[in-house]
Amino acid sequence: MKKIEHIGIAVKNIETANKLFASLFGKPHYKIEEVISEGVKTSFFEVGPNKIELLEGTSAQSPISKFIAKKGEGIHHIAFLVDDIYAEIERLKKEGFTVLNETPKKGADNKKVAFLHPKSTNGVLIELCQEIA
Repeated sequence: MKKIEHIGIAVKNIETANKLFASLFGKPHYKIEEVISEGVKTSFFEVGPNKIELLEGTSAQSPISKFIAKKGEGIHHIAFLVDDIYAEIERLKKEGFTVLNETPKKGADNKKVAFLHPKSTNGVLIELCQEIA
């Protein structure tokens, strides 16, 4: 793992959250994107060398909507940038981690993504990200 790629924050209303975080960071988001396959709308902020991703569910069945219903708004996941997501998935499986999707899928911000189950990572949802060439 090269670095923290972003921190994902689940929000009920992305427009309201965009205003709040723009005020907090002193600048607006740089991108809004919908990932239809995941039932989520995302908004990205750059803060120095770091990124924050706001996530709003687009339906009541979306994983983000279910997360908010169960735990409320807040930190949803930590994403790490990797060079080879396939090799990293295999390495982590051999280490005993539970991979939620062994075949990476297209995520937001031009990335291939895969997730590790929070039960195998002390309750933290971990996302692996690789730039799509």
